[in-house]
Amino acid sequence: MIPPYARYGLGTTCAIAAGAWLGAAEAPARLVASGYSPFAISFCMVLGVFLARWTLPIAMKGTTAVVRDLRQRPHLVLWAVIAGALWAVANTLTIFAIRDVGLSIAFPLWNTNSLVGIFWGWTLFHELDGASPRNWARVLGGAAAIVIGSVLLSMLSVHALGTPGLALRGIAAALAAGLLWGTMYVPYRKAYLTGINPLSFVTIFTFGEVGTMLVLAAILPGSLHSLGRELQALRPSVLWLLLGGFCWVIGDLFQQYATKYVGISRAIPLSNTNQLWGFAWGVLVFGELSHVRGSTRLMALAASGLMIVGAMLIAGATASAAESASCVRAVRRECDRYGLPFDRTLRAHNGVETDDGSERRRWWDYAMLAAALAVFVWFAFWARVPRVAVRQSFAIALIVVSLVILAGCGWLLWKKTRFA
Repeated sequence: MIPPYARYGLGTTCAIAAGAWLGAAEAPARLVASGYSPFAISFCMVLGVFLARWTLPIAMKGTTAVVRDLRQRPHLVLWAVIAGALWAVANTLTIFAIRDVGLSIAFPLWNTNSLVGIFWGWTLFHELDGASPRNWARVLGGAAAIVIGSVLLSMLSVHALGTPGLALRGIAAALAAGLLWGTMYVPYRKAYLTGINPLSFVTIFTFGEVGTMLVLAAILPGSLHSLGRELQALRPSVLWLLLGGFCWVIGDLFQQYATKYVGISRAIPLSNTNQLWGFAWGVLVFGELSHVRGSTRLMALAASGLMIVGAMLIAGATASAAESASCVRAVRRECDRYGLPFDRTLRAHNGVETDDGSERRRWWDYAMLAAALAVFVWFAFWARVPRVAVRQSFAIALIVVSLVILAGCGWLLWKKTRFA
């Protein structure tokens, strides 16, 4: 069993890695500047997410382990679908937000999901029960800093864009996405209190995503009628959006492990360092805010820094022994509610693989991996470099750093838990 201090360190490392990859995944959404429909952009990203959420768990564990995990905890299937539905709606809202206020402004606004996550973690899972006054001060002070930074960036977006109606619409979309993404962590936390492997949970998660996107296509005015035409026009850029969805899943997997090991009240603020990465991609690679005055840029940087300081204050509120005991009680409540064995569930919650993991990969595992690869290869034949101004040197540097983080954190996760 992983000691508490080591579990906290592993969870925080995973959350920081999640921030890097979640930030990079939103860069392809900048294609909305080319005139494509935000809904079509979101639909393509969800397809990339669908492919990744199946292929990565299968490559790492195989379908046998995933199916066994879900059979032991069938109640989580519905919760995973709900989480996927929340994600799909939130992701669509972010595309509209990026179109209206830009990537570097939209990122900090939807990162108010930290506040939502803290609220749900405290209300539903008693994550701060037994916390010291210092930890409470860190959490509340960090939350206040996030709110103030969000307000400053909202004011900046209206001023810098010069189109108050458009900016306010983008602000509303980003804040709504933050609300949904914060609430999405409730199914996450329920899942990991009952010991399910994150790789199994995200496999079912994707059905909620794709199903919700199809529902949105049917109910949004003109969406279903024009989706085929939009996708045809978007075909040269589909590969980049699929890759964006794939990168998102890498970040989300790290985020899932962070939620498992440090809880949602700490995992969300830490993973919201994706704001720094989103700001870097938007400003350095795509040149956002290049048209505004120096004082406005300084204000954007200061507001972003304030939000990150708030997130780090919350992350520094290390769980005490009393909080850890409260978490154990939460595990017991979930076990009693769903009839699960407590000792086995607690070991799984603490990162101990409860099965021998000796299953071999089946032929259909390889077939599914090959099919997913074929989809990417197919769209690679049609791919064209988007007509969006990109500073290649900065883009290459950010990609290299992201890959280093992936390798380092992935190795650490495998060494400590074997992806348990």
